[in-house]
Amino acid sequence: MASFRRVAVGATTLERFVSHFTNRLDAKGRVSIPAPFRAVLAQDGFEGLYVHPALEAPALDCGGHALLREIDGLLEHFSPYSPERDMFSTALLGTSEILKVDSEGRVSLTETIKTYACIASDVTFVGQGHKFRIWEPERFRAHLEEARNQVRDMRKELGARHAAAASRAHGARE
Repeated sequence: MASFRRVAVGATTLERFVSHFTNRLDAKGRVSIPAPFRAVLAQDGFEGLYVHPALEAPALDCGGHALLREIDGLLEHFSPYSPERDMFSTALLGTSEILKVDSEGRVSLTETIKTYACIASDVTFVGQGHKFRIWEPERFRAHLEEARNQVRDMRKELGARHAAAASRAHGARE
């Protein structure tokens, strides 16, 4: 199973987090980051692992410089002292942690982040392109099923819109 791939963007090649893996926490609360995910982090040049609670799910958003650039880009849309910027920066930066990756590619999940994501013994790492998420495995399975259902519904809706637009365009020619 491939877990990351190169995506050509103009003259630049980007590493992306893709696929998913489930690993067990050891007795000390450490978990091994999947090797392909570690390779993406190494290419990104981030020392450690940047982690913050996901805003809309009981999961953890993780990454390196690419994730931090995305957060910075989001914050730039708000004026420096606006309540919106304060709320986003508090939620995305104020609750974040930078975890140290040991020589064996493991991180120790703190009690705070384990509690937020309802993690006990196993975790599922889920690639999302520029970042990945850490989920409690059963919660991820439920989320994945819901995501698939919503994507199916969106696909049907997009197909219906496309067919209606094509019909209108065809009718306009006659």
